[in-house]
Amino acid sequence: MRLLSASMDKTVILWSPDDESGVWLEQVRIGEVGGNTLGFFDCQFSPDGSMILAHAFHGALHLWKQTSSNKSEWTPEVMISGHFNCVQDVKWDSKGDFIISVGSDQTTRIFAPWKREDNPEVTWHEIARPQVHGYDMQCIALTARFQFVSGADEKVLRVFTAPRNFIENFSSISGISLEKLYSGQMVDLPEGATVPALGLSNKAIFEGNISQTTEEENLSNSSRQYRENYFQPCNLSEPPTEDHLLQNTLWPETQKLYGHGYEIFCVACNNSGTVIASACKASKKEYAAIILWSTTTWKQLQSLPFHNLTVTQMSFSPNDKFLLAVSRDRNWSLWKSNHINPRDSDPVFSLFAATGKNIAVHSRIIWTCDWTPDSNYFITGSRDKKAVIWGKCLPEENKDKDLALIQPCSPVLDVGDSVTAISASHTLASDGSFIIAIGTECGRIQLYKWKPGNKKLPLSDWCKCVETDYSQSHTLTVKRLQWRTLVGKAGQDTAESSKWLQLVSCGADHCVKIFSINRHSL
Repeated sequence: MRLLSASMDKTVILWSPDDESGVWLEQVRIGEVGGNTLGFFDCQFSPDGSMILAHAFHGALHLWKQTSSNKSEWTPEVMISGHFNCVQDVKWDSKGDFIISVGSDQTTRIFAPWKREDNPEVTWHEIARPQVHGYDMQCIALTARFQFVSGADEKVLRVFTAPRNFIENFSSISGISLEKLYSGQMVDLPEGATVPALGLSNKAIFEGNISQTTEEENLSNSSRQYRENYFQPCNLSEPPTEDHLLQNTLWPETQKLYGHGYEIFCVACNNSGTVIASACKASKKEYAAIILWSTTTWKQLQSLPFHNLTVTQMSFSPNDKFLLAVSRDRNWSLWKSNHINPRDSDPVFSLFAATGKNIAVHSRIIWTCDWTPDSNYFITGSRDKKAVIWGKCLPEENKDKDLALIQPCSPVLDVGDSVTAISASHTLASDGSFIIAIGTECGRIQLYKWKPGNKKLPLSDWCKCVETDYSQSHTLTVKRLQWRTLVGKAGQDTAESSKWLQLVSCGADHCVKIFSINRHSL
């Protein structure tokens, strides 16, 4: 006879009666260590009693398996995990090897494919939780492959850089060699990170700090009671368990960027990783200005005032010459990079074009925007259910007369529901058309093709390819879409993989989804 109990004290206890007295005694105690968790709601035996499944207050599932050699020993197993609140933003890394997401559950999470030698199937798992924050997360941008900047419901932008322990474990789990992953000196990187008591900033931990803390604990019991260093380096060959994710996969915070007057709402980084653009919630023009930051000095480069209300999304053109912004004030603005000093690598942006009364199309909030891969056109999507492609749709002989004249280059597309996310693929369809994914408030994702028009037909029409069905769609609003820049499926280097494109989406239904689309069928 055995009894299993779960508690808000972060433990699951296995009880059995004593043979002599009949009193039920604790046999095994397992559970969560560290982190800002609130314990367990429920637990369950597997049918044969060899495994225990428990679910925690924050939605995490835990699995323990009884070892065959020692019946009183239970080891944690790999389990599926994910956000437990609205996922606000998601991005692919530059090489398309992992995705990083942020959500209203106050966490930043990294998901990657797990390659096993004994199993050809590639499965996706959470491999790190680089930021566990005190505020709801809103946006994220990667400034380098292993560096990101995130914004939350606070006035500060925070910059994080991967520690050595993450890069080594990522290499082991994904099957990518360390030489391919990291070109710099691994010795210079911190081993990991921890959050000090009552703090919000992840503090870097170097190899010397770990051994020093262990010696201090041996000397003093009081240091155990008030210790701040929970990080313990671990060498993983499989995705980490929930315990490791909670305390051993944080990234050190390397910078804080101050300058906004209200909560951060959106952030973007140019493709060369030199400039960050950020914007905060705003009800007045003075707060709605976009701030540009340098990633080399981490100082403000420029403030771009134009919009009257919150800037909802920004996007740099693939060639980094333009910055596009859309706003709650139903307008878009286009900023051009001007190099005043040829030796100065920091660009200064000036207003190039903006929504005019004669070309205003959207009648509600513009939620989203993106660029076509050739940097000649951009797409906007609005709450008014409309999506439009913009560009310089002028005859060649008139182009020099008015460079700033941007007009709709496509008919206004009515998708039937509020447009909340748009992304254009870097890979063209087989007929040379742009592939554009559109996410809506009801959770559906639609794929369209569009090809630039000519003098006879300046406004070429949209061509709808496919729409997600009920089982594939999000159940609530699609918050963000992004195509993988490389052709093929992440984690699979086969010839068959090259016919696929991958699209990642996140939604208010707490889900992150990865879609594989056969590009030859479009």
